[in-house]
Amino acid sequence: MLDTPRLDDQPAAEKGPAALPPPAPGNPEAQRGCLFALSQPPLMIFLGVIGCLLLMAALHDLLLL
Repeated sequence: MLDTPRLDDQPAAEKGPAALPPPAPGNPEAQRGCLFALSQPPLMIFLGVIGCLLLMAALHDLLLL
């Protein structure tokens, strides 16, 4: 196989995830995870609209067909 060029800041694939440095200790407010993303209003509106469309389609299939 051809060797692809590797940048200095890219971790080597053979080293595995243990080779990555641990996250720097800092402000816990800056280290927000997935639950913070779910609390965002645009995402919740989008998920609500998709959920309503799925619910309407399911009710249409169950009750009207």
